[in-house]
Parts: sequence; structure tokens; C-alpha cells
Amino acid sequence: MKNLLNKRLQQISAQFMSIFAVTLILTLPAYLYAEEIKIGVVNTEKILRESMPAVAAQKKIEKEFQVRETRIRELSVRIRALQQELEKGTGIADEEGRRLKERDLAGLSRQYQRAQQQIREDLSLRQNEEYGLILERTNQVINELAKKYSYDLILQLQDSVYRSARIDITDQVIKALNAQESVAGKP
Repeated sequence: MKNLLNKRLQQISAQFMSIFAVTLILTLPAYLYAEEIKIGVVNTEKILRESMPAVAAQKKIEKEFQVRETRIRELSVRIRALQQELEKGTGIADEEGRRLKERDLAGLSRQYQRAQQQIREDLSLRQNEEYGLILERTNQVINELAKKYSYDLILQLQDSVYRSARIDITDQVIKALNAQESVAGKP
């Protein structure tokens, strides 16, 4: 009986060892080969505000639209002067003169509104063009950083509730873009 019990214990022990070995063989490779996934996040809004290419683009656009903005301000001054003239009644000899000035004011107001709308549309288009180019360069830099630092995933996040500073690579991207801008700006 004792031999039979020992034999049965050996069989159970062998079965347990077999199950343990199979489990170990199946799970060990996954454990050994599992690597940490490296994730990064980028705030493109911050890049479009703070990077040298974005600041340069904004200055370029402001310079391009400066003349038009000056014309709009001049129109605004003319409108205010005409409104004050009508309110005070100065320089208006008769009712016909008043109607002419009111018509002039209405025409200037329409011209002012059209000019404002046109400059907003043109400005928006121009900003989209410049920012599109910057975003292309940003994506290239992100790809380079991803390869260089072995990132598995980089997300462009604007409205994340929380992100660790450890995975936020926005400043690295800005630094790389600024370095490109400095090299491109040198003769």
C-alpha cells in the first residue's frame, strides 16, 4: 500500500511539474520579450505659439497686413469724424447737405465692414498656410524624435485632462524646430 501511495504521489508530482513547466514555457517568452511601451504627447497649440518658426510667421503675417490694417483704421477715423459732424450739425447748411453726409457715412460704413471682413478672411487663409507649413515641419521633427528616442506612440493632444511631464515632449519639439530655424536663418 505504501508503494502504491508513493507511486501515486510521484504521478501527481510529475503531472504538477508538467503543468508548471508548460505554464512556464508559455508565459516566460511573453514576460522576457515584453518591453515597456514608450508614449509621448505633444501640444501643437503651444508649438504654434512659442516656437521660433511660429513667431517668425506671425511677424511676417503682421507685416504683410500692416498696410491694410492702417487703411481700415483711417476709414474708422473718417467714419467717427463724419458721425460727430452729423451729430453736431456743423458744416451742414441744409437738409440736402445732411442727407449727402448720411449717405457718405453709410457708404463708408459698408466699405469699412467689407474691408474688415475681407482682411479677416485673408488673414485666416494666410495663417492657415503658414501654420500648415509649420505643422508639416513639426510632424517631421516628431518623427525624427520618435525614431531617435524609440517612441512607440506620440499623440498630439490639446485638451487632455492630465498628462505627465515625463511623457510631454512639446519642449523637445520646440527646441528642435528652433534649432532648424536658427540653422536656416544663418547665411
